[in-house]
Amino acid sequence: MVRPFSRSRRGRGLTVSLVGLGLLVLATVGGRAAGPTSGPETASAQISGTSLPATTPRRAPSPAVLQVSPADLTSGVRPDAPVSVRASSGTLRSVALTDAEGDKVAGTVAAGAIWQTRELLRPATAYTFTIVARGPDGMVTSTTARFRTLKPRVAATYSVIPGGGIVGVGMPVIVQFDSAVTTRARRAAVERLVRVRTAPAQAGAWGWLDNRQLMWRPRSYWTPGTKVTVSTPLHGVQTGDKKWISADREASFTVGSSMVSRVDMAAHTLTVRRNGHVVRTIPVSTGKPGALTETRRGTKVIIERNAAIVMDSATVGIPKGDPNYYKISTRWNLRLTWTGEFIHSAPWSVNAQGSQNVSHGCTNMSPVNAEWMFDNSRRGDVVTFTGSEREFQPTEGIGVWVYSYAGWKALSALA
Repeated sequence: MVRPFSRSRRGRGLTVSLVGLGLLVLATVGGRAAGPTSGPETASAQISGTSLPATTPRRAPSPAVLQVSPADLTSGVRPDAPVSVRASSGTLRSVALTDAEGDKVAGTVAAGAIWQTRELLRPATAYTFTIVARGPDGMVTSTTARFRTLKPRVAATYSVIPGGGIVGVGMPVIVQFDSAVTTRARRAAVERLVRVRTAPAQAGAWGWLDNRQLMWRPRSYWTPGTKVTVSTPLHGVQTGDKKWISADREASFTVGSSMVSRVDMAAHTLTVRRNGHVVRTIPVSTGKPGALTETRRGTKVIIERNAAIVMDSATVGIPKGDPNYYKISTRWNLRLTWTGEFIHSAPWSVNAQGSQNVSHGCTNMSPVNAEWMFDNSRRGDVVTFTGSEREFQPTEGIGVWVYSYAGWKALSALA
């Protein structure tokens, strides 16, 4: 005889049936039971009339898909080659490109999917990418890639002049290369990167005197007291066949008071103006007439100061044995050209100073006047010569003031 269920027993039986139903649903495929079709569990499911959702297996998370250029372990990469990371699936969270010293290469991210460099690379340098990206379903991954840039056959070198100090109102900014920047396109690449900042602001322009000398001059002479800062982030620029720049430079200088002198070679005088006022008129003797000795006319700039020099004409093309050959010690020298023109003391020509031109091209003064001129002059002061048939050529010295401002701007590689 089967005893009837009591209420308490009936409750316990229902609980067991629900638990059995739960296990069945977890094992279902497509909403149908995968186990037996009879028994208390099946009956309970039919009685309840409840249909529970089926479960499906979780897919493994997907990482971002990246394209890195240059590819990992590439060598001989050009410093001006495109460098990028692209996420074709997912997004970029961070990208760092560093050299062995830990210095970062500047870059930008567009739309969270493309990172590109904002500067050129350095030659003969190992770089490492460190990339953090998020996959399309949120998975975050980190990866690295390495490459090395090419080693130039020739390292292109240059100087920034002036490198500091106080200069005269005619001194331009000079980026002086030790060898030629061989094409206009390469000179343009240099010019796009160099920067000049002035306080107060003054209009000015870059120009090339030749393929080794890039200069920036203001529209007219500097305003006295101007602060000038120069930056030349030129690493990675190619200047010739297998020739690349690896160094960056910076310089700053201050413009002093205005000292502008005028030499009248016909009147044999040099007149000095400080901030527009005449402060001294000096008797001089300039170069005697002749193809090699006549002083050049034009606007020149004092290139350097040297208290004592031995002048040897062989260094400017007049060899020993030539009637015009000389080798003499001089004092209080202010260089005006690379071709041998100076202002200096000449005690041997005092009798001719103020009346005749007897020098080999220099501007002769008495020892007293030459010392005063030396003490009161600085690099970058302007000296203009008139009264000669021989013309000063821009590359013979700091020739930026030979040109009008429009003519100077035309010498830009970007013009």
